[in-house]
Amino acid sequence: MPVQLLAIIFIANKVHCRNELFFKTKPMLQVGTTAPEFQLHSTPDQKLKLSELKGKKVILAFFPADWSPVCGDQMALYNETLKYFRKHNAELIGISVDSKWCHLAFSQDRKLHFPLLADFEPKGGVSKLYDVYDHEEGQSKRALYVLDEQGIIRWNYLSPVGINPGADGILDALEELDKTKN
Repeated sequence: MPVQLLAIIFIANKVHCRNELFFKTKPMLQVGTTAPEFQLHSTPDQKLKLSELKGKKVILAFFPADWSPVCGDQMALYNETLKYFRKHNAELIGISVDSKWCHLAFSQDRKLHFPLLADFEPKGGVSKLYDVYDHEEGQSKRALYVLDEQGIIRWNYLSPVGINPGADGILDALEELDKTKN
C-alpha cells in the first residue's frame, strides 16, 4: 500500500476518534440534578460518603492534581475561606485523581482543614460520574459544584484548567441559597 494512502487512512482514523470523543463529551451535571452518591478515601484508612453530609450544603471542588501551582493556590485559598463557607452551613470537599497517600502529604504540607478525596481507583470514577473527567489528560477538570442540604446541585462552574476560579462564585451561590431558604 502506498505511503500516501496509509497517511490518509491514519488521519481519517484520528479524526474519527477525535469526533467520537467530541460527541461523547457531556456538559457538567446540570443545576437541579440530584448529585450522584459516591464514597472515596479521605485518608489512607477512612472513606467519606456524600450522603454522610446530608443536611449541610456541600461544595465539591474537582481539581487536576496535588502539587501543581494553580491547584495549590486554589486549595490554599479555599482553606483561608473555609470559615466563610461554614457560616453558610457548607462543607468543602476537594476531589482529584491523586492517591490517598499523595493527598495526605499535600494536605499536611499545606495545612488544609478540609478533606481531599482520592478519585484514584477506578481512576476518575467520580469525576466521570460528575462529567468533569479529562480523558486526554487522565485527570479531573477544574470544576465546582454547590449542593443544597438535600444533595441537589444548585450551582456549577467549569474553569479553564490553568485558571484559579477563586471563591466568589461559591460564596455568591451559598448566599443565594440562604436567601431562597428564608
